[in-house]
Amino acid sequence: LSMLQTALYSSYFWPIFRKSAKPHFFEFKDTFDAINRIAKNRSYPPATMSINVGDPAPDFSLVALGESGPEVVKLSEQIGGQHILLLFVPMAFTGVCTTEFCEISAGLGAYSDLNCKVYGISGDNPFAQAAWAEKEGISLPLLSDYDHKATQAYGIAYDQFLPEKNLIMGGVPKRSAFLIDEAGIVQYA
Repeated sequence: LSMLQTALYSSYFWPIFRKSAKPHFFEFKDTFDAINRIAKNRSYPPATMSINVGDPAPDFSLVALGESGPEVVKLSEQIGGQHILLLFVPMAFTGVCTTEFCEISAGLGAYSDLNCKVYGISGDNPFAQAAWAEKEGISLPLLSDYDHKATQAYGIAYDQFLPEKNLIMGGVPKRSAFLIDEAGIVQYA
């Protein structure tokens, strides 16, 4: 599968593919046709991003909670040898984010088979992420963008997250996916 097809497993498109196709076998002749078909069926607006295909991926240092405590994960140190899929979600313990990361976790082997490392990123602190992962069975690596610097670098911050539900926090990431190749270039945004 192409890198672009790999991205179709991602947060934007996974909910539609899981309902309409087996993730390993795409029935579409043209990947771009598939993207257009899926995009038309989304129930939420696409994120407006300042990162484009062909841009170098902005580097970041985010915190993950490892077995021995907090660990810093630097994107530039992960690049090379495999593709990287960054999946940004607004916050832990919310229905859509939980469903998405549980389903991605269940299919991590497919990403590994495609030589792709997947990271889930939210603005939650790493301890909240660890509690969420344990409670829900999320096994993909979670990175904390607690200060929202990575979210800002990728241009995907909400001004306010769900103000109609009184969740007025600004700066949390919009649901977004970025596929980065082995050279650190964004291949899907």
